[in-house]
Amino acid sequence: MDFLFSIFGFVLAIGILVTVHEYGHFWVARTLGVKVLRFSIGFGRPLFTWRGRRDDTEYVVAMIPLGGYVKMLDEHEGDVADEDIPRAFNRKSLGVRSAVVLAGPAFNFLFAIAAYWLINTVGIDGVKPVIGEIIPGSVASEAGLQVGDTIVEIDGRKTQTWGEHRLYIMSRLVDGKGLDIIVSRDGTSLTEASLRPQGDASDALSPAGIEQMLGMRPALPELESVVGSVADKSPAAAAGLQTGDRIVAIDGRELSSWRELVERVMPNPGQTLNVEIDRKGQRIVQNITPEAVVVGDDTIGRIGISPAPVADAADYFTTVDLGFAESLKRAVEQTWLMSSLTLKMLYRMLKLEISTENLSGPITIAHYAGQSVQIGLIPFLTFLAIISVSLGVLNLLPIPVLDGGHLLYYLIELIRGGPVPERVMYWGQQVGIVMLACLMGLAFYNDVLRLLS
Repeated sequence: MDFLFSIFGFVLAIGILVTVHEYGHFWVARTLGVKVLRFSIGFGRPLFTWRGRRDDTEYVVAMIPLGGYVKMLDEHEGDVADEDIPRAFNRKSLGVRSAVVLAGPAFNFLFAIAAYWLINTVGIDGVKPVIGEIIPGSVASEAGLQVGDTIVEIDGRKTQTWGEHRLYIMSRLVDGKGLDIIVSRDGTSLTEASLRPQGDASDALSPAGIEQMLGMRPALPELESVVGSVADKSPAAAAGLQTGDRIVAIDGRELSSWRELVERVMPNPGQTLNVEIDRKGQRIVQNITPEAVVVGDDTIGRIGISPAPVADAADYFTTVDLGFAESLKRAVEQTWLMSSLTLKMLYRMLKLEISTENLSGPITIAHYAGQSVQIGLIPFLTFLAIISVSLGVLNLLPIPVLDGGHLLYYLIELIRGGPVPERVMYWGQQVGIVMLACLMGLAFYNDVLRLLS
């Protein structure tokens, strides 16, 4: 099912984003008087085709959903009737051609803004910005922050959830810059603290990495060692564990939390454990052998149970509702921060300051697409916004065959007062294809390594 969801999510996501990108080219071209011959979503063999009323434009949905294209009337690609020459792309002014090329990435950014705006308007669920753990020796510890402090502001930004300003924080940490925060203590006094990050810039690419760099983690509900469900045909099921059982000891050592339970079971794959259970006041002792499960480079033990929900869990979470104007403002900022962060990471990869292992290809994208589809609409919209920004930034890179490459040619044309020679454009296309092939090859290689691990 995970595989099917990944395929479905990937095709749906790429289909939406490619349509948005190509529609940008299509709409601006038509608006500025360029005749469009074909609008295709996908490559290869056409699955569906139909003709439009205007200009007899052919619309195509093709078999390979990894891209698309808009074919415009152009004298470089075939004969053009005399009456259509004014509508040929190559006959348009430099400004018109540039606008048509720029429209694809621009629509990707506009889509991201719209997605973020909708997410912000609906409301964002998050963990309350309360500090639950201070890492000893960290910058948070040195700044005097304490467990129980509530973060009120980050660099002057009102903070209502733990991850509300994550993109802003990531951008600051990647640049090696610190954060000025204000916390409330005991619900009364306010305390200011300046945090200077510890660690590499690549650590800022994940929430856990950010928390490690800053030295603090959020307050989360403590799960009790109570069984919430038992997986079929698992070691726990074979031992007769039931929903509601409280595990009070393993091998004679008492425990009180789910974290302690996990810490006792994980290091013992294939080793029989003596488990003491409290079932409605009755003590039961069972021998359970955790099954061995490979996770990354490690082999861990699992017995096939999940925790019972915490009664007061809702007290640790909140929902942020923004008004129309504030949601739009935040959406524009999020799109800008995501775009600049993407460029910063690419630049640092070129300088070998960040590992190219952070580069992801279609397999990883499909995996996250499938996960977000299963979780719900808001996570999937967030995923679409991130990928849409990435597509917009990637297409603006000055690489021949990409939109940014065409814009580079137009810039040269503007400077030299005439079009770039066709021979130069031809060799530029070949170089661009090789560069893209190398980039995609590296991304696919990283995907395969992740899959194997």
